[in-house]
Amino acid sequence: MDLKNELHQKLQTTRAVLLAKLEGIGEYDRRRPLVPSGTNLLGLVKHLAGLEYTYLGEALGRTPPEKLAWVEDGTIWDGADMWALPSESSDDLIGLYQRACAFADETITSLDLDAPASVAHWPEGGRETTLGVLLIRMVDETAHHAGHADIIRELIDGTGGPDADMLDEAGWSAYFAELQQAAETFK
Repeated sequence: MDLKNELHQKLQTTRAVLLAKLEGIGEYDRRRPLVPSGTNLLGLVKHLAGLEYTYLGEALGRTPPEKLAWVEDGTIWDGADMWALPSESSDDLIGLYQRACAFADETITSLDLDAPASVAHWPEGGRETTLGVLLIRMVDETAHHAGHADIIRELIDGTGGPDADMLDEAGWSAYFAELQQAAETFK
């Protein structure tokens, strides 16, 4: 498998991991912030939809088929892409993400890794890049935020990451207690 296909496959796999974190929970749990930064599951999906359109679309000269309100009005710079408004349903934002990913997939399959790109919001003098760099960035961004989603989902209902079935509930409790005891030696 060539590098582009390998990166593309990794991106697609990680996108699916992120979306899986929304399964089996309701609107409230998808939206609620559980850490001081306000990170929430649906906000991660909304944020990544914008990044897919930006890095794997606009930066490569492809105009996305839809405009994002928080980009158009500038509230993205105030964090508007990191949480869902009451008027934005899960179905709306998951659909947006899926459309943005499909659009990005078209970019990836139609261009070479060395295709020139320019990211408008990057500092002047550092905006010029390539599809290859932006594809790596999207793999990184998506994996980074899928990790956040793992933690948020675990805080919601205890559903852990891909290794959650490595131990049973008693095993995880014992493991946690062991880690806590080790940490307390530094109090």
